[in-house]
Amino acid sequence: MADPVRAEATFDRRITPIRDDLAADTLKGRIDAPHYASGTQYQVTSSVAPLRRTPDEDGAQETQLLFGESITLYDEANGWGWGQAAFDGYVGYIAMEAVANPVDPPSHRVKVLRTYRYSEPDLKSAPLGLISLNAQLSLSGDMEKRFVKETRGGWVISDHIAPFAEFEADPVAVAERFLSTPYFWGGRESLGLDCSALVQNAYEACGVQMPRDTDHQKAWCETEEAPMSMVYNGDGDWQALPLQRGDVIYWPGHTALMVDADRMIHANGTHMQVTIDPLRSFAGKVATEAGPVVAIYRPSF
Repeated sequence: MADPVRAEATFDRRITPIRDDLAADTLKGRIDAPHYASGTQYQVTSSVAPLRRTPDEDGAQETQLLFGESITLYDEANGWGWGQAAFDGYVGYIAMEAVANPVDPPSHRVKVLRTYRYSEPDLKSAPLGLISLNAQLSLSGDMEKRFVKETRGGWVISDHIAPFAEFEADPVAVAERFLSTPYFWGGRESLGLDCSALVQNAYEACGVQMPRDTDHQKAWCETEEAPMSMVYNGDGDWQALPLQRGDVIYWPGHTALMVDADRMIHANGTHMQVTIDPLRSFAGKVATEAGPVVAIYRPSF
């Protein structure tokens, strides 16, 4: 039998469904575990659902799942499910009251920063909650005036949603909608998010699925699947480079999008919100706290 500790070391637990007592059955033959589970797919039915490190309300928030996103749960106990998110592969615990089964395959996404789900096709009806950019919707086919009904019972403004195949062209323009949004560690929604989620959200709206965390994003940018080209690989003087709108910059643990040749947009703990700052003056502060710029990539779409 393989050494579990050594075998485990090759897997990143943020995106690998393994625990000390359980693993997804897709990992059989790759890692030793006392038990394996095939998992059941659930769908987020609350406006947003925290994915936590431990199964309790005080557990650290690792990330969030948006309305309509799916998660495969491998274990359920005491009101909590443990599993892996379909969108970016993140693993953690989610409150069972925030999900439902079976899954209604989504066909549309929210294209505005946020919008209400209404209980009736009426602006004066009681809202069921706010859902954020990139939340996923399955439509029932019912329409009334400017409202469409989704299969979980809510009504949404038709002008606020778009088919999955309809994408934005400029990730920076998407990110700019989040200006002044509070910084929130592990957040992915329009009411609060962190630096990597801002970049992830902006690219998702443009039809590009990026990983969740900065180190995973940087690694992904170097893969054949990524529509990115390398601008700077950590060697030399990045400040001499002619940067342009859309360039993605990575420090250890931080990321930003260039708004133009001189300014960047990012969710940051300095201002505790999404701001646009001069890159070269702000970069020194980030370097002091996190380290130097390690990579710059340019979208090729």
